[in-house]
Amino acid sequence: MKKVVLFLLVAILALSMVGCAQKAAEPGKPAEPEKPAGKVYKVVSLVNGNLGDKSFFDSAESGLKELAAAGRIEYKTIEMGGTDQDQPKWLETLNEVASSGEYDLVICGTYQMPDYLKEAATTYPNQKFLIYDDNTYVGVNQNVVNITYKQNDMGYLIGTFAAKMTTETSVDKINPEAVVGFIGGIDSPVINDFLYGFLEGAKAANPDIKVDTRYVNSYVDTATAKEIGLSMINDKKADILWGVAGLSGNGGAEAALESGKAWFIGVDSDQELTLPAAQAAITLTSGLKNVGKSIIWLFDEWDAGRTYWGQEVRLGIPEGGVGVVTDKNFAKIAPKAIQDAVLAAQADIVAGKIVVPTAIGDTTNAVVTLRDAMQP
Repeated sequence: MKKVVLFLLVAILALSMVGCAQKAAEPGKPAEPEKPAGKVYKVVSLVNGNLGDKSFFDSAESGLKELAAAGRIEYKTIEMGGTDQDQPKWLETLNEVASSGEYDLVICGTYQMPDYLKEAATTYPNQKFLIYDDNTYVGVNQNVVNITYKQNDMGYLIGTFAAKMTTETSVDKINPEAVVGFIGGIDSPVINDFLYGFLEGAKAANPDIKVDTRYVNSYVDTATAKEIGLSMINDKKADILWGVAGLSGNGGAEAALESGKAWFIGVDSDQELTLPAAQAAITLTSGLKNVGKSIIWLFDEWDAGRTYWGQEVRLGIPEGGVGVVTDKNFAKIAPKAIQDAVLAAQADIVAGKIVVPTAIGDTTNAVVTLRDAMQP
């Protein structure tokens, strides 16, 4: 009899331990299963455009290829096209891959996708999604992680570089005046986040630097950006322009080329690879958003048991989320002392010796005060 009672007690204890080990999902929220050792994730990447953009989509693809080569994922990329006629396919494709139940993760990105993603994520709460470079609906769906990038970190490196270069008169097109230009898309927290880092980095590199900051009020108006750039060059003697305005920013490259008196700096992707040859030749470097590295980072975290569903993750230099182009014109044109100064600033940010302020969520308008104080 005692043996029977003992057996029953052991059985009850074992069942209770199993019950404690199984974490139930909340209603409408996907369960959080642990990753079995050696699991290979199945991933689909939806491109609201086409590969070959030499920008975000190609960057995402490079990260996925690296993960696949390491045997960590099996993935498929679906190019959905980027024209107005293609847009109806975007939601249809999202729903199709989510409803299949085939994928551990569905990836998409850019500002055009959040409305479609929100609808699909709501319809399929057990499917996990990642969207990069957007935070429109953070927290609305607990099965979505939003990856964004610390453009303020990137801006600090570009500011360091521009401030050092603008008085390096041994370099062609550089005049003795310590003036550079910032061509922003729209006066908004995200654009001003780039600007805040840029101003701080420039001021740290040269306390006497002046930054002519102006906004196009559009992301697709290259003509207005070109006019702004020419005014910065001819009226304020700026010899380096940073275009942070989407397609509009390319007008800054046009102005620098036409004037023959200035250099250009690109943004988001390596614009030496995307601009026409003559404009690429006067592009000194570009600030980068490393989408591919950010995707690898997410899988590293997932494998380590750290997940961010329903949250926004902002990735900076330490995580590889942002950086600068350090080959081609940067290596060929910038003196080594300036190259070293940029790399030293990058190392100090990674080490926590430099903490770059952000315009995101800042209610003090500190960036506006600094912007106005540094105008030429």
